[in-house]
Amino acid sequence: MSVARLVDSVGPLAAAVGGDPLLSGEVDLTVVLIVLLKVLVIFVGILVGVILMVWFERKLISDMQNRIGPNRAGPFGLLQTVADGMKLIFKEDLIPEKSDRFVFALAPFLSLVPAFLTFAIVPLAGNFNDDLGGTVEILGHKTFMQLADPQVGILWFLVMSSIAIYGVMLAGWASGSKYPLLGSVRATAQMISYEAALGLSLATVLLLSGTLSTNGIVRAQSGWEWNIWMTGIVPFVIFVIAATAELNRPPFDLVEAEQELVGGFQTEYSSFRFAMFYLAEFLNTVTMSAIIVTLFFGGPAGPTFGLTNWVGVYVLPFVWFFAKMFVFLCMFVAFRATLPRFRYDQVMDLGWKVLIPLALAWFLVLAGVRVAADQGWNALAVIGAGCAGIMAGGGLLLLALKSSQAKRLAADSAAAERSALKQTGGVR
Repeated sequence: MSVARLVDSVGPLAAAVGGDPLLSGEVDLTVVLIVLLKVLVIFVGILVGVILMVWFERKLISDMQNRIGPNRAGPFGLLQTVADGMKLIFKEDLIPEKSDRFVFALAPFLSLVPAFLTFAIVPLAGNFNDDLGGTVEILGHKTFMQLADPQVGILWFLVMSSIAIYGVMLAGWASGSKYPLLGSVRATAQMISYEAALGLSLATVLLLSGTLSTNGIVRAQSGWEWNIWMTGIVPFVIFVIAATAELNRPPFDLVEAEQELVGGFQTEYSSFRFAMFYLAEFLNTVTMSAIIVTLFFGGPAGPTFGLTNWVGVYVLPFVWFFAKMFVFLCMFVAFRATLPRFRYDQVMDLGWKVLIPLALAWFLVLAGVRVAADQGWNALAVIGAGCAGIMAGGGLLLLALKSSQAKRLAADSAAAERSALKQTGGVR
C-alpha cells in the first residue's frame, strides 16, 4: 500500500473516532507520522514501565519483609526482570495434547493486548489550565498527549476490561484439563461480579463530567475539582476495591492462591505464553492506576506555576501524572504485602451484597442532587432523604441476609439430624 493510499484510508476512520484536534482536519503524511510516533513512545514506555514495576514490587516487598530482593542482575537488580523474561522465552513451550491449540495460543494475547489498548486513551501530559484543554503542538499540529481520544473513551475502557475476561476463561477451557477449567470459571465469576460494581462507581464520574471522553473528564477536573471529593469519596473507594478484585491482585488473588492444588487457569502454560499472563498482571496494574488517576484525580492536571513553555506543557503535567500514579502503584504493592487473602465466599459476598448495592444507591443520590440543582430544590433535603433511603435499604438488605442465613442454618441442622437418624437406624 502506498503512502497516499494509507493516508486516504486513515482519514474516514480518524473522522469517526477522533476527539483529538490532530485528526479533526485533513490527515496528511505528517499526521500519520505523529500518530506512529505516539504509538512507538507509548508502547516502549509502557513496556519499560512494566519491567520497572515488577522490580519495584519485588524490591519494596522485600524491604517491608526485611529481605534483600533482586540485587544481582544489573545495578540494584534493575535487570532481574529482563533476565527472568529471557529465561522464560528460552524455556520449552509445551502445548497439552488434548488442548484446543488455536484457542490455547490465543488466550494469552486476549489478556495482554487489552491492557495496551486501554492505555491508549490515558492523557499523559498537556496543560489543562486556562482553558487550554491539554492541547500541545507537535510538528506544527495541535494534538493531545495521548494516543487517541475517542468520544466513547470510557466505554472503550470497559470493553477492553471485558475482553481480558475472555482471555482467562478461554485459557482454562482450551487447556483440556479439569483443574484449569475450574480455576478459570472461578476467576471469571469473580471478575464479572466486580465488573458490575466498577461500572456503577464509574457512572458517578460520567454523571458529573457529562462526557465519555477521557480528555473531557480531565478537563472537568481542572482547578482542583477532582472527582474524588466531587463524587463524595465513596465511588472512588468502590472503584479501587473492584479494580483490585478484577485484576486478581491480593487480597483477591484466589485464581492462583497457594491453597490451590495447581496454578489455576494458567496451569498448563509454560515458556513465553506463561510470561504473557505474568506480564499482563503487572501491565494491568499500571494501566488501572493510570485510569484511577484519570477518573478521580485530574490526570496530568496540576499547577504549572505560570509556565507556558515546554516545561509547563510537557514536563510538569507528566510529573504530576506520574506522581499520582506512583501513589496507587505503592498502594497495590502495600495490599499485596499486608492484607490477608479472602475466602471465595467472602469475595463474592463483598461484591454482590455490599459494593453493588452501595454503588447503585450512591449513584441515585448523586443523580438526585443534580436534579435538585437543576430544579432549584433544597440540596440538603435531597441529600438527607437520599442518605435515609440508603440506610433504610441497607437495613432491609441486612434483614434479608440474616433471614436467609437463619433458614440455611435450620436446613443444615435438619439435614444433619436426618443423617444421624439414618446412621443409628432411627434410634435417638
